[in-house]
Amino acid sequence: MSGLLAQPRVRLATLPTPLRPAPRLSAAAGVEVWLKRDDLTGLGLGGNKVRGLEFLLGEAQQQGCDCLVTGGGPGSNWAMLAALGARNLDMDSVLVCYGDPVPPSGNMLLATMAGAQIRFTGDPDRASVDGAIEEITAELGAEGRRPYPVGRGGATATGALGYLAAGLELAGQLDELGLAAAQLWLATGSCGTQAGLWAGAAWQRSGYQVIGVTVSRPVDECVARIGRLGREVADRIGIPAPTRPPCVLGGHVGPGYGRRSPEGDVAAALVARTEGVFLDPIFAAKAMAGLLAAIRGGQVTGPVVFLVSGGAPTLFT
Repeated sequence: MSGLLAQPRVRLATLPTPLRPAPRLSAAAGVEVWLKRDDLTGLGLGGNKVRGLEFLLGEAQQQGCDCLVTGGGPGSNWAMLAALGARNLDMDSVLVCYGDPVPPSGNMLLATMAGAQIRFTGDPDRASVDGAIEEITAELGAEGRRPYPVGRGGATATGALGYLAAGLELAGQLDELGLAAAQLWLATGSCGTQAGLWAGAAWQRSGYQVIGVTVSRPVDECVARIGRLGREVADRIGIPAPTRPPCVLGGHVGPGYGRRSPEGDVAAALVARTEGVFLDPIFAAKAMAGLLAAIRGGQVTGPVVFLVSGGAPTLFT
């Protein structure tokens, strides 16, 4: 624990987020399900990325940085929350989006309201953001600024500290409830969230298995990224690295990253009707579709904790 407490951190989130039973969803699914409400982290409209930003921006502040450079798609929840977090520390932000310029809406509109500068790569390839972040960081440095660059999704060992800490929070809540969860399900995109939870669960010897449903990358790529990040974050705070491989399920990306899927829409509608909780169509809805499919296949016994990761603005775009 001392290694985690020694890491630079700023307080952005309202923690702990609730862990709530979902009785009507459980009855419909046939397995006991609990919802970890990380859509209620408090910064902007909430979302899981706030936890990682506490450590990333803590590091930026420690280094004396005055601006944040990151990016993603035009509808990126990560990029919007990064801009809001930077503004809370009186830092400017430059957000890089892949593709051609589009009118601001949803998350991009919220980011611009917070004063973020938006730049487009003109290239539809998501990876084009990575090179642009490097170029803009160098450009700002040449101007005498002190930029802090962060890759898409904040998926670094520093960012993964947020969900290692979240694992400790969840362990305390489960203990208080006397609940022995069998599995923790979540959407896996840039892989930082699952890496932190995977490393944290191994450290705490938690009884549950962390299961990610990929919403973008091939399963093998996710497993490799989670493994690398999880080992890096464990080494960072001086805890044993996990020995069991990460668990990632495929088959639920649908038409592609950033596009809603029919199965995800059905899953999100079920959660909204039964529990009054909204799942974003790009991440959490697809993960819930994966969980429901596994339940139907007899692969889940429960109790199950499902991470509601936020992303509410994508519901309106």
